[in-house]
Amino acid sequence: MQPAYRQTGRMFVVGMLALACATLGSAQQTSPDGYRPQSAINGVPVITMPWLEDAIATLDALPEAPVVKPRRERRVLIFCRATGYAHSVIPLATFAVQKMGERTGAFRAEVSYDLKDISAANLARFDAIVLNNTTGAFLDDDDANATAARRAALLDFVRRGHGLVLLHAATAAYRDAKTTWPDYTRMTGGLFKWHWLYPQQVTVKFDDPRNPINAAFGGRAFTIHDEIYTFAMNSFSRSDTHVLMTMDYGAMSPADRDKEPAATRRTDKDYPLGWVRREGRGRVFYEALGHSEHIYAMPAMLRHMLAGIQYATGDLSVDDRPSRR
Repeated sequence: MQPAYRQTGRMFVVGMLALACATLGSAQQTSPDGYRPQSAINGVPVITMPWLEDAIATLDALPEAPVVKPRRERRVLIFCRATGYAHSVIPLATFAVQKMGERTGAFRAEVSYDLKDISAANLARFDAIVLNNTTGAFLDDDDANATAARRAALLDFVRRGHGLVLLHAATAAYRDAKTTWPDYTRMTGGLFKWHWLYPQQVTVKFDDPRNPINAAFGGRAFTIHDEIYTFAMNSFSRSDTHVLMTMDYGAMSPADRDKEPAATRRTDKDYPLGWVRREGRGRVFYEALGHSEHIYAMPAMLRHMLAGIQYATGDLSVDDRPSRR
């Protein structure tokens, strides 16, 4: 029998070779302008594995330990169905959350693109759901009764005391100029309105630097390039969310500010990039950054996401009272 460390090393190499083979074909689909293709077509996933280099960069950046020891074994469902724009980052975000749970022992994750997995019976097996860039009417199909049941199952899951994690474009779901599912928009805390195109440079500052979810950043503002979301004035409010981080609008150049159409500008100049909130007895964590794959190679961002997931599962206690009281 081979020593355990050799077996582990061999399994890692074999796994990475399989990953390389799986991603080789998709890597050739990168468009000439450098932007990667959508990961799904008409809601059907066509790329489910991350690019090899992205996966390696994420592995090197993963936390080594949980933020807090879980009170019991936690199970998380990563749901990835996107019927609107299907971000290329979906496979990598899935990989990152799965590996994060495995390495730290904070939770065990299952992955689904399948509507049948959003049911009251199946969700009862989980402590939290991660909506991984779910866009469009991602819970809907041609069966109105089944659609209503899935919507109810998601709302009830959270409101009865479980967790919801929203990655980047999950706040762009159920929208057509305005929300098409008000209960979902209220639960998430904000509705996507417009975005600065990637790669927009912004300064990120912390509204609550001492919050455990922000601990990895040490309270220091930082500069980043990403696709930067804005939220409709009538959908996001600090009276309903506890804001974790914000784009420093004052630090943005006039030329960059002018990229935003006047019709979408927030008159309060409030551009949040992440928050937590309570929905009934449940816990909601939203992270707006993460359009680009390079976000998942940043150790502090991954530690931040891990803390947010552990808040959602009920293991990490944080101040989630509304920022404006």
